[in-house]
Amino acid sequence: MSGAAAAGRPTRQPEIRKGDQVVVLTGKDAGKRGKVDRVVRSAGGRATGKAPGSRRAPSRPRVAVVVEGLNIAKRHTKPRQRTPRGTQMPQVQAGGILDLPQPLDISNVMLVCPSCGRPTRVKHVLTEAGMKLRTCAHCGQSVAREEKA
Repeated sequence: MSGAAAAGRPTRQPEIRKGDQVVVLTGKDAGKRGKVDRVVRSAGGRATGKAPGSRRAPSRPRVAVVVEGLNIAKRHTKPRQRTPRGTQMPQVQAGGILDLPQPLDISNVMLVCPSCGRPTRVKHVLTEAGMKLRTCAHCGQSVAREEKA
């Protein structure tokens, strides 16, 4: 084994969380800003294309984020009949072209500080109560998530 898994430590918490404002660094949407809709974690990482019994070291878990309105892919669907449970009448699922947001790797986005508005790295500061706070590396203000109203 390698890294954190070998030492028995838990995997690191990603610096970007749901509800954060991010800017895309690379790809077709580079420079655009958006709000993180959800964080996607995959256990196995990227497929290596090797046989199942190979001796290659396991890759680290991949973390990706889905950003509202960015990295949109078109999905063409056929109309299909489906019968929901508990009913006898089949329903027709409409066909058409769906716009689906796809995950971006977490290394391709950067957190935007809500107070200074600049893309920033995240620093962790311990409070007197012993809690870790995410803070902006530029202005030092706390990067708190928006609370649900």
